[in-house]
Amino acid sequence: MATAQHDTLPVNDPLRRIQQALQEAPEPVDGWLIYDFRGLNPHAGALLNLGGSFLTRRYFVWVPTQGRPALLHHRIEGGTWKRLLAGAEVDFIPYSAHTELDEHLRRLVGGKTVAAEYSPQAAVPYVSYVDAGTLERIRGVGAEVVSSADLLQGFLAWSAEDLAAHQRAVAVLMRAKDMAFELIHQRLQAGQPVTELDVQAVIAGQIEEAGMLSGHPVNVSFAANAADSHYEPGGDLNATLQVGQCVLIDLWAQEAGRPFGDVTWVGYAGEPSAEYSQAWQAVAAARDKALDVLQERSASGTLEGWEVDRAARDVIEAAGLGEFFSHRLGHSLGVQIHGSGANLDDLETHDTRKLLPGLSVTVEPGVYPAERGYGIRSEVDVLLTDSGPLVTTPVQIAPFVLGRAGETWAQVRARGLGEES
Repeated sequence: MATAQHDTLPVNDPLRRIQQALQEAPEPVDGWLIYDFRGLNPHAGALLNLGGSFLTRRYFVWVPTQGRPALLHHRIEGGTWKRLLAGAEVDFIPYSAHTELDEHLRRLVGGKTVAAEYSPQAAVPYVSYVDAGTLERIRGVGAEVVSSADLLQGFLAWSAEDLAAHQRAVAVLMRAKDMAFELIHQRLQAGQPVTELDVQAVIAGQIEEAGMLSGHPVNVSFAANAADSHYEPGGDLNATLQVGQCVLIDLWAQEAGRPFGDVTWVGYAGEPSAEYSQAWQAVAAARDKALDVLQERSASGTLEGWEVDRAARDVIEAAGLGEFFSHRLGHSLGVQIHGSGANLDDLETHDTRKLLPGLSVTVEPGVYPAERGYGIRSEVDVLLTDSGPLVTTPVQIAPFVLGRAGETWAQVRARGLGEES
């Protein structure tokens, strides 16, 4: 996880970082109980800097808001833990029998309010990793359990180096996007075929040439394929573009270990239909409404992810297209393209996590009426800062109109960016 808030603390004592986060939290708790068994809670290993350590028994790390942390571990792994947490200020408490485990848990957290990787009703599945039986065990020793959702977000904040790497990735994506749409424009003008895989290869070449990573091939989709928001051409899935069809390109890349850039741009082969144009206007208006809400409220640190989704979704529903907006408005963006922070979501989940400074999200409304032969999405990336949102990617103003006779790609691009004189 990339961090920006606690860089002055020693790397070999992650418990101090966690304790500082607890002390700075707006909603006080007695401490954070970090539990894992064989990697079932990925946040545990990330918080404790465990890497790919081989651990076969369950453990609990108790980090009180005030006082000395404690590690409750199985006796056979005592040596491993002393190596993993070398230099950390922590009490090592071994157990063997399950009754001994419960006795130590009761002493550590009985009667206390503890944060854990838990979400009521699993409403936020990106947080809900402590299993139901373990929750019963913790509550059984007299502890009250609350969600660590917003605490976790403090460990996802971007550093200045993260932002710089993200911006380099965005520059590569913008170049790849331009080359992809230029290829389509020129092939249409020349009356030559162009396929989804032709375009995908151009993008992949640019990402590879820049030494960046995408993880898996990017989405280039024509016509009704664009209504599948996770479409990926390959094998028999490789449409050839026809005049009167739409183009949707969703592309992403990262420098290794740094945050992704993730954008979606659209175009149309020939003059867009009236229906497509109206749908684009609704999508763009929803995107801009979301950005307005972020501008007005994100610096306060009180805005919740679901609220931004709802504001944008209302715009698309008012345009009569709500049934075709089938996914959340946006996702947390980081070293993982779908990060672990707050999502802009009041559809798939009701995400009540705060949109905190230092985090990044995508804003990507879309409509996908497959039976009408098209799909539209507009996606930008936003870094939340103490002074408000920073949109880190260019914003598409209009779909690219591709293949017009006598029109250069530079003219097409300028119109799409709203730079037409």
